[in-house]
Amino acid sequence: MKINGLSLFANIGVAEAYLDKVGVNIKVANEILKDRAHFYSDVYKGTKMVVGDITKKDIYSEVIELSKKNDVKFVIATPPCQGMSTAGTQREDDERNYLIKYAVDAILDLSPEYVLIENVPQVLKTYIPTDLGPTLIPDYISRKLAKKYQINFKVVSCLDYGVPQMRSRCIFLLSRKDMKYVWNFPNVHSSPITLKEAIGDLPSLDPKIQGFSHDQLLKVFPEFDIKKAAGLKISKWHFPPTHKFRHVEVMMHTPEGQSALNNKTFYPKTKSGQKVKGFANTYKRQSWDKPAYTITTYNGAVCSQDNVHPGKYLKEENGEIYYSDPRVFSIYELMILMTLPKDWGIPSWANESLIRHAIGEGIPSLVIKKIVKQLEDNYEQ
Repeated sequence: MKINGLSLFANIGVAEAYLDKVGVNIKVANEILKDRAHFYSDVYKGTKMVVGDITKKDIYSEVIELSKKNDVKFVIATPPCQGMSTAGTQREDDERNYLIKYAVDAILDLSPEYVLIENVPQVLKTYIPTDLGPTLIPDYISRKLAKKYQINFKVVSCLDYGVPQMRSRCIFLLSRKDMKYVWNFPNVHSSPITLKEAIGDLPSLDPKIQGFSHDQLLKVFPEFDIKKAAGLKISKWHFPPTHKFRHVEVMMHTPEGQSALNNKTFYPKTKSGQKVKGFANTYKRQSWDKPAYTITTYNGAVCSQDNVHPGKYLKEENGEIYYSDPRVFSIYELMILMTLPKDWGIPSWANESLIRHAIGEGIPSLVIKKIVKQLEDNYEQ
């Protein structure tokens, strides 16, 4: 199978990382945010990126025109999910929920052979305004496309696809009814891959501390430079994250699988010294013997949900126990947990905030690869 594709709401191209290995050549992409579009273009140099808001007539027309010129027969659409995600506001009036309409319009205008749409599981329970009144998104897709397409959809667990991360996504697979093969999900099942199996062999890292000079940093972490050098030997993206000292200090005393909120002495405090009130999964280390929790857009914050490296026991001193890696995952560790290629070409100009937020909004690359491989294996012209 060798077919040309269009990527809508392309982000930085996390979903597309392996598509060229399974017969899909993404020729056209659209992304509204300029920095993400720039990132995408640096990674996928053979793709024509249309930068701009697809709800604007000129941008939409350019996407459709370029797709027709490039004989697009495959569409992948990954509309923003913040309005539906359990990690977001879950507001049904969030306009980002309505972007699925433009994906549907593009499918009708292009008539591709096959389509993959993915989003958070809450997409199945989200209503959008239509000419017939509030309509569930799956019902809207069916009403608009069922005459021309066979539609299969399900909520998949990324664990089943060999992803070391507890993440679920809802995926729609559409097959044009004149095609011989009706695209369905592969029969996959993988034993859960733990964090120890996925990243347990990577060098330990000490975090940088905001506002600290190098000498001050070495007083807290005497081996900071040695560990940093060992990390950079593995990858330029396995470098120390930067955190506030009050966050680092409490995590130094927090064991694997626990939240610093449970600490008796070293617990999270505000700048004024008041104990922080938070959810049980904030300021929390993950566990080596489990897969990672869902990587979110806030994966750079110690105080957000389930973000902190599991760490290891270091020492006991003056009645206090210390643990290593009081930090969030490095970008390289995130790449592994998102099953991106280890040599994926992240542009050197991209800042850490951009990389972390964009990766957190993606779907693990291996899930898309395995589902599209099912199509490649059964594709008939």
